[in-house]
Amino acid sequence: MHFDLRQSLRMAIATVLVALFIVPTDALAQSHVVSPADLQQAATAASQARQHNMDSIHRLLSTPTAEQALKSAKMDPQQVKTAVSTLNDQELAQLAARADKAQADFAAGSLSQRDLILIILGIAVLILIIVAVR
Repeated sequence: MHFDLRQSLRMAIATVLVALFIVPTDALAQSHVVSPADLQQAATAASQARQHNMDSIHRLLSTPTAEQALKSAKMDPQQVKTAVSTLNDQELAQLAARADKAQADFAAGSLSQRDLILIILGIAVLILIIVAVR
């Protein structure tokens, strides 16, 4: 019995082809592929987080103290509120965190009315600057 290279090569190719057809295609798929349900869930979560952040900032800017502070600084409260929606997600999250902290500190008595007004004006100025730079 002599060694035939062609015969061995044919057997190797046949073995590989049989293995490819036997192994399920799911096992060959890449494990980092994201399912459509996961994508939809991530998009929904991001949308809800953005809406929550926008609501936090609008809640702060809608207080009588904020509206009075904006008007006394000759800023249009409606323009500032409209500009909030043009912020990107990261900017929005940072400003919402500051707005929530300011409201919580004011409610707890850690901030005076004057401090809250300064924080509100600072947030409004930041919003307008970010929008103007774009």
